[in-house]
Amino acid sequence: MNAVTQASNAHVSTVKLLIDGEFVESKTKEWRDIVNPATQEVLARVPFATVEEVDQAVKAAHAAFATWKTTPIGTRLRIMLKLQALIRENMPRIAQTLTAEQGKTLPDAEGDIFRGLEVVEHACSIGTLQQGGFAENVAGGVDTYTLQQPLGVCAGITPFNFPAMIPLWMFPMAIVCGNTFVLKPSEQDPLSTMQLVELAIEAGIPKGVLNVVHGGKEVVDAICTHELVKAISFVGSTAVGTHVYRLGSEHGKRVQSMMGAKNHAVVLPDANREQALNALVGAAFGAAGQRCMATSVAVFVGAAQQWVDELVEKAKTLKVNAGHEPKTDVGPVVSRTAKTRILGLIDSGVKQGATLALDGRDVKVPGYESGNFVGPTVFTDVKTDMDIYTNEIFGPVLVVLTAKTLDEAIAIVNANPFGNGVGLFTQSGAAARKFQSEIDIGQVGINIPIPVPVPYFSFTGSRGSKLGDLGPYGKQVVQFYTQTKTVTARWFDDATVSDGVNTTISLR
Repeated sequence: MNAVTQASNAHVSTVKLLIDGEFVESKTKEWRDIVNPATQEVLARVPFATVEEVDQAVKAAHAAFATWKTTPIGTRLRIMLKLQALIRENMPRIAQTLTAEQGKTLPDAEGDIFRGLEVVEHACSIGTLQQGGFAENVAGGVDTYTLQQPLGVCAGITPFNFPAMIPLWMFPMAIVCGNTFVLKPSEQDPLSTMQLVELAIEAGIPKGVLNVVHGGKEVVDAICTHELVKAISFVGSTAVGTHVYRLGSEHGKRVQSMMGAKNHAVVLPDANREQALNALVGAAFGAAGQRCMATSVAVFVGAAQQWVDELVEKAKTLKVNAGHEPKTDVGPVVSRTAKTRILGLIDSGVKQGATLALDGRDVKVPGYESGNFVGPTVFTDVKTDMDIYTNEIFGPVLVVLTAKTLDEAIAIVNANPFGNGVGLFTQSGAAARKFQSEIDIGQVGINIPIPVPVPYFSFTGSRGSKLGDLGPYGKQVVQFYTQTKTVTARWFDDATVSDGVNTTISLR
């Protein structure tokens, strides 16, 4: 059974829920169109699930946990081995769907899937990732050891900008640790996510272990307050992430929220000029700036300020077009609402006195006149109290600041409330060491503009970009999805032996 089926009363497909191993039609009366952002074509309709359907999904996961938690690790990891092979085999097909519903270019869509695939591959190492510890004879004949045991029903709430990567950050690691899972994809572009879910079922994930519900705030709140949900992982906006963290925490859940950002790149005059400028342009305008790790602020230090004109010229060369068209660099933003918000922030920058060095507001794309296109946009003469600096624009807009020294640049970055990522471009090891030591940002790139770590490490955004103390993948997420149980044991050779009554706390 497929996750998307043709509606009987229209030529538009409907997206299904996945509950207890079955793709089922929602009984909701509230639906949303999934729209191709380059053409405004309606691709499918997604249901906003009822609270009762969320309850059914959670209860199915809870029932499945009884047997899944005792499933051998080897069985779990072999499912992940099958899943990674299926994802690799189906990557081109999923990328086409992702581009159609989200707008990013085909190569970037494949990158989206691949970065999620890396997490699935890492999940195949669960045999070593989930090992406990053991200490022999910590006291007279006493051994102490730890067990890393699954929690139960976990849930994931994912954003529109990475409909493949972020779900793959979540449910594979949760499930391979022995938990069951309820996933709520973005209602804006769930089609590629559902294709991955279909592959997970094909790979052998048992019924009830993975469930999917769709919807908005009502569904999110139902997940956050459900008594059987033990942990929630969220990636998305700061406003929603803060709400999820507070509501989930109030109801006794473990919660990790990866939220908004304002990522800076500091450019020193000794940097490799060509490499630095190319990296800035790619990181600022790739995926139309719709990445939580996009470089949205460039801080040019000292003589590097002379490079700004060249940066603008490089940005002008980028090709704006539909994501599936060859050689496209910048696709559309995800929706008309997003475009309106981005254009409003650009207008505010002009009104507040910034210099619009490159204006992408009126870009025209022949053949896609209805598309949600915003061209690469660059502001100079930006002040830190302007709306274009204080807000996460989440579009193809780069704001440029200047600083006289590295110390001044570090102060600018550290004064910003967000802490997802930062980059430094330099040829100086001493400057790099100073920077990585003094900067108060969770993820640092040295001559790398988007410092997202590989899955063997953990995503470590900080401050205003993150709530919760454990990252969404890598070693930290095994801690998030498991409960550490400590066992202290003593065995006697002769059961009749007695040391007598001891009323002290010592085990010796």
